[in-house]
Amino acid sequence: MTHNNTFIYVCSDAVGETAEAVVQATIRQFTNNEVGVKRYSHIQTEEEIERIVKQVKMNHSFIAYTLVQPELRAKMQQEAIRQDIRAVDVMGPMMQAYIDTFNSDPKPEPGQRQVLDEEYFKRIEAVEFAVKYDDGKDVKGLLLADVVLIGVSRTSKTPLSIFLAHKGIKTANLPILPEMNPPEELFEPADRMVVGLTIDPGHLLKIRTERLKTLGLPAQSRYASMDQIKKELKTANNWMAQLNCPVINVSDKSIEETAGIIMKIRTEI
Repeated sequence: MTHNNTFIYVCSDAVGETAEAVVQATIRQFTNNEVGVKRYSHIQTEEEIERIVKQVKMNHSFIAYTLVQPELRAKMQQEAIRQDIRAVDVMGPMMQAYIDTFNSDPKPEPGQRQVLDEEYFKRIEAVEFAVKYDDGKDVKGLLLADVVLIGVSRTSKTPLSIFLAHKGIKTANLPILPEMNPPEELFEPADRMVVGLTIDPGHLLKIRTERLKTLGLPAQSRYASMDQIKKELKTANNWMAQLNCPVINVSDKSIEETAGIIMKIRTEI
């Protein structure tokens, strides 16, 4: 059984994005996934590792880590054994395979991929763009985006926008409401790709009902009625037909899978 105060601890002498991505992907594989992530970035001393491991021991959890500095990796392994907790070296086996195969040593500085280069700034700009133009807040974003996502509520538009942004793709998204007229910006010529996100009605009903429960709202709300869902999907289908855009059914797809399809389509057009 999991509780809301259950966490997996992520430790890194850089930012820790790699380890957290692996942990989040793991959490999503479980139905009872009410598990949070606590990230400790830019670890520099062995004392920090001692404090974190003690905390993990007290909370009956485990650690996922990416530590490039050899002394910090050794310390993490020692402390995990001493405190009898599990610590998963996320990159260690892969790095060792690289060393053994190509007879090469890693660079000593942690976070090599976080070097402030053009790609890094491109990702930051894309994330800021996704936040600014989320949920149709400003229709100007429909003309400025690399990718525009359209779909009814709960088709993963926002998390997908952020995921694509981390790949450097400026993404705007627009919710489709029943019998709503699309903004003219959606049909104006622009150097972008519009993608429609659709979903099976039964699957959407289940998601929306669960969402209402989480918010403490009655499940009989119009938002989670099959009639409302069918109206919204009908409007969405009409929009997508008018735009003649690619359409992806997200019913049984993870964010990563949908993003992968979108990125593949982008390379083909």
